[in-house]
Amino acid sequence: MKSSIIAKLELLQERHIEIENMLGDPTIIADQERFCTLSREYSQLHHISKYFYQWRKNQEEIKTSENMLNDSEMHEIAQEELVLLHKKNKDLEKKIHMLLLPTDPHDARNCYLEIRAGTGGDEAAIFAGDLFRMYSRYAEAQCWKISVISVHEGEISGYKEIVAKVIGVGAYGRLKFESGGHRVQRVPETESQGRVHTSSCTVAVMPELPQLVLSTINPEHLKIDTFRSSGAGGQHVNTTDSAIRITHLPSGIVVECQDERSQHKNKAKALSVLASRIHAAEKTRCQQEEASTRRNLLGSGDRSDRNRTYNFPQGRITDHRINLTIYRLNEVMEGKIDALIAPIIQEHKADQLAALSENNE
Repeated sequence: MKSSIIAKLELLQERHIEIENMLGDPTIIADQERFCTLSREYSQLHHISKYFYQWRKNQEEIKTSENMLNDSEMHEIAQEELVLLHKKNKDLEKKIHMLLLPTDPHDARNCYLEIRAGTGGDEAAIFAGDLFRMYSRYAEAQCWKISVISVHEGEISGYKEIVAKVIGVGAYGRLKFESGGHRVQRVPETESQGRVHTSSCTVAVMPELPQLVLSTINPEHLKIDTFRSSGAGGQHVNTTDSAIRITHLPSGIVVECQDERSQHKNKAKALSVLASRIHAAEKTRCQQEEASTRRNLLGSGDRSDRNRTYNFPQGRITDHRINLTIYRLNEVMEGKIDALIAPIIQEHKADQLAALSENNE
């Protein structure tokens, strides 16, 4: 393990001991807010401190076994022990490196899911509906809740655009790699001659931001319009100007919300979506400015990003970012998408580990 990483681990271990002593201080125990903050930090440092202690102890055992190699009677035993100790050392270093990886502070949050039909006309809208159903089934399996914020239905079926909030712990962390282009290859319902067509949709996943962020949006930068909700929703929804459209003038971002009867509630939801879109746009801009040569699996969530191809005639799905192909299309469309999510999260962590190694060379 590199000396720079060891030095960082030593500091973290010292901090772990320091917090342990502080948590026994009656004045800190009396201050519940500070006590909770320190307890969370202690919990975060506990595992890394434990593995670092085991790694150091293992290093001492390696040195002892290496010294035993000079003893002719103990040479063979020492060699066998070294094989096991070096394997243990490798496992411990991997665990430590994983714990050192930077975490996205938004991973545990709820998120907004936006699906838009792209090229392909009616078939693209139908596929957008299929994708929303897929994510809804996945959310149901995770015991999450989905709340539709705005919807523009397709001419035949499906959606030209649908925006929903996914409510559940860790929703953003699991779904964030879904942002980008999703392409479908199949015979459309509207095709009379049985020809395979290619259509596309774009998906954007954004974390729900805390209320504090909403207050930073300048009200003077907003143009707010009201209009009558369209589509299903009952007599009241369709006869009052309860729907809200907010335009953020500096960026040109437009957000609509029409799922509530209350204009006030629709405005609050629209502002929350707007804040997430502004945050996502700023994140994309920063990624482009970094101009890193390292591939970014998360991508920008831009329409030009191509994530996956769903090929119905062959029953396969290909994730182009990690060159993964699986032949379980029917299962995936029923919401069993962990087979796609888990490998890309694992690949992302591998990229982070590689970057950590490069930064500490």
